[in-house]
Amino acid sequence: MPKKALIVWGGWDGHEPEQVAHIFKQTLEEEQFQVEVSNTLESYADAEKLKSLDLIVPHWTMGTIPKEYVHHISEAIQSGVGVAGCHGGMCDAFRNNVDWQFITGGNWVAHPGNDGVDYTVQIKHSSSSLLEGIEDFNVCSEQYYLHVDPAVEVLATTRFPIIEGPHSTNKAVDMPVVWTKRWGLGRVFYCSLGHQANIVAMPEVTTIMRRGFLWAAEGKERYSRLYTEKKETYTGMGDSQ
Repeated sequence: MPKKALIVWGGWDGHEPEQVAHIFKQTLEEEQFQVEVSNTLESYADAEKLKSLDLIVPHWTMGTIPKEYVHHISEAIQSGVGVAGCHGGMCDAFRNNVDWQFITGGNWVAHPGNDGVDYTVQIKHSSSSLLEGIEDFNVCSEQYYLHVDPAVEVLATTRFPIIEGPHSTNKAVDMPVVWTKRWGLGRVFYCSLGHQANIVAMPEVTTIMRRGFLWAAEGKERYSRLYTEKKETYTGMGDSQ
């Protein structure tokens, strides 16, 4: 039986969400997923439907989302459903919802130099083999500065500063580019690359996203048997919005 994935795209058009969603759909279908693509946040309204999925792929930059939709997504991931996404479509979404930031593992705060910065993505050797065989590579795009959950496992980084700014008076830092984390029984995967469709289509980025989708979607099959409907799920911080 094929795994089921839901791609939800929208928000700021500058990130070419429809084009990126098409690339993601093609990638998942090549891996024999049954894929639904939506351009409305109402796709998150049906909590039971979300729990029936193997993978949620959000690609919605900025915007606002009803708090109950984030709760539905949180419950689905806690039950074993994976979530995987890239760039602002996942970690510059719903800036007023800190629960979303907690789930995804980080939030964009700046991209010094804007688009067109030449920088290196450095693959890190860690306990994860997810990016095994991928070499360091260069990209000309936005370089994301993020506030990152210390619980994430970092799989790739980039060095700041490259472009001078108020952050440059601090010491040099290695900013996470690719990470994984857990949310309940679910797997969370993020890659900060992907400002527009041409970056997502780079061979290195396509490979990273493909592997991230597959890894995140494996969680339900492996761990959902541990989840029961009687289990009380985390409902978020009371002061989150």
